[in-house]
Amino acid sequence: MNKRHFIQTAAALATLVAMGTAQAQTAVKFQLDWRFEGPAALFLQPAAKGYFKDAGLDVTIDSGNGSGGTVTRVASGTYDMGFADMAALMEFHANNPDAPNKPVAVMMVYNNTPAAVLALKKSGITKASDLNGKKLGAPVFDAGRKAFPIFQKANNVSNVAWTSMDPPLRETMLVRGDIDAITGFSFTSLLNLEARGVKAEDVIILPYADYGVKLYGNAIIASPKMIKENPAAVKAFLTAFAKGAKEVMANPAAAIDSVKARDGIINVPLETRRLQLAIDSVVASPDARKEGFGLINPGRMSLMASQVSDAYATKTRIDPTTIWNGSMMPAAADLNVLPPVKK
Repeated sequence: MNKRHFIQTAAALATLVAMGTAQAQTAVKFQLDWRFEGPAALFLQPAAKGYFKDAGLDVTIDSGNGSGGTVTRVASGTYDMGFADMAALMEFHANNPDAPNKPVAVMMVYNNTPAAVLALKKSGITKASDLNGKKLGAPVFDAGRKAFPIFQKANNVSNVAWTSMDPPLRETMLVRGDIDAITGFSFTSLLNLEARGVKAEDVIILPYADYGVKLYGNAIIASPKMIKENPAAVKAFLTAFAKGAKEVMANPAAAIDSVKARDGIINVPLETRRLQLAIDSVVASPDARKEGFGLINPGRMSLMASQVSDAYATKTRIDPTTIWNGSMMPAAADLNVLPPVKK
């Protein structure tokens, strides 16, 4: 073989290898539940570090505008996978029994719902029973408001009046005294109240998880089409995600750079704190440590399905066996991602 022929052959082989590598990259369109805020680092970090790419995936991550929208877009095929509230997923299944493509949860991330009731200390509200006869406020689609009947039943709360508003006005109306308390994600509403001049020590937080409401929070969901056609890609995604999530929980301050790279105007200290609050309250919660990161307890899932069916007044009862598929879960060693318990 002469030198010229050798160079041509080597170039052709290099091209073939490059083409093979490109073909090996499975495209995955992923939608978050919300904007590029602190908790989004759990997904943006593995993308920024190349963990998805190393797993043979070409992942695009878009922001969302609520879990309900994410579920609908995965169901429509616009997205392959997403991050959404389990109650929103259950609601979609139960209200759309004939939908041809109902997404399913494949990994639990927020082992507890972040939903909470928040009030200002000056209101005199310090416990659930203090909500009797009070005026509460939240957007009509707020997860905490929709699940409030479960909180109400668990804590014998009665005679509550609701005020509806757009999300940006929720905390403002609480500060103004237009309402006595609000429902919202604890790590979102607390920081929103602080941004409106309220000190953290002047806020009362009643997390649903601490008041007898053991609902699951957000999970990674996937379309039936992707699960059927490429379960290996789903597993590769979850494994790469877990690797990145471990890094995020070990060093949230460094991981926030991945969020800033997607939204350059974020308040870095604020979003770092939001991420840490999310990790402490719902990702590495006592329930998550007991059940194992990413996993679920079937009995608890069945109870949630029954509770959501009642609270959301769904068209059909939710079948918990149809909304969860744990068959693509990473190996146990790859799920060992939770940080050490704080002392």
